[in-house]
Amino acid sequence: MMRTNVIGWITGLVLIVATTCGAFAAGWGNHGGPVPPQNDEYRLEGPFTQGNLSVFLVHGKDKIKGQTFITLQEALVTKRVVVRETREVNELSIENLSSEEVYVQSGDIVKGGQQDRMLVVDLILPPHSGKIPIAAYCVENGRWQKRGAEEVTVFNSSANVVASRDVKLAAKSAESQSEVWRQVAVAQEKLSSKVGRDVRGAASPTSFQLALENKEVQKSADSYFKALSGIVDNRPEVIGYVFAINGKINSADVYASSALFKKLWPKLLKASAIEAVAEYRRGEKFDQPAADSVRGFLDDAPKGAEKQKDVTGRIQMVSRDSESSVFFETRDRAKSDTWVHRNYIKKD
Repeated sequence: MMRTNVIGWITGLVLIVATTCGAFAAGWGNHGGPVPPQNDEYRLEGPFTQGNLSVFLVHGKDKIKGQTFITLQEALVTKRVVVRETREVNELSIENLSSEEVYVQSGDIVKGGQQDRMLVVDLILPPHSGKIPIAAYCVENGRWQKRGAEEVTVFNSSANVVASRDVKLAAKSAESQSEVWRQVAVAQEKLSSKVGRDVRGAASPTSFQLALENKEVQKSADSYFKALSGIVDNRPEVIGYVFAINGKINSADVYASSALFKKLWPKLLKASAIEAVAEYRRGEKFDQPAADSVRGFLDDAPKGAEKQKDVTGRIQMVSRDSESSVFFETRDRAKSDTWVHRNYIKKD
């Protein structure tokens, strides 16, 4: 059963408001007493739990209120963006054909081309951008030809984000293509074991995307998705989430825009649910992560040694690597270096 508990700042009062739509409990404290937040940029709500997946929502100020982006998946479906094959494993070409800005997120999988790829960096594509190179890692090993009826020169969908912390770490932290392939194989083996059948696609057994599309994988993840997808509804200040699997903090994604987060939420939650399926341990009991541990994770990750990388003339990625986590922040020079997305990944 899903449990909700709101954690954060309390002014000496716990308020419970019941409506015809349900009940909301607010009590920004811990262990029965008022505890001030460690960071005035956000507050936490949760955990919301289904099976072995727990989610904390991150509430905060909308730093780019009123800003709207088209997501990569929306843009590909409506043919407003073209992602082209370059025949280079670790680089693709992307172009915005529309008059609106398009947001591309690291971890997005684009399907098709010579091989399915995982995009490694966040990008904001300006209107009528022209062709822009974007870093990628292959999440399919061996194929270098047309697959079925798919186009080989372009990628036509991006319905999934990488559903494995270890694959993300291999690409974004270790920057190793061989390690990405190895971790994809590990993730496929875990999913096959948990759903009771081989999840590898016949058209390309090494494709992570085809494994994520497997009917048994989707069916297993569906209960998580149905239970948790609605937790962001009627919460206008939710800007991100932290998730834990088997009681251990895994990762977090936080955005400068509540509207952007809510657009991405179904895709993010689906990936978290699939990873929870892969890591499920039948009969094992675990404690929920403590609120202070979640705050510590969010507050400590940005304290590592900083590295800066210009993705484009507009977008800068800042990374920090600490003993226990890695942190990635995407900054937009067009908006006075406002950060647009923060990605936190626990190392173990």
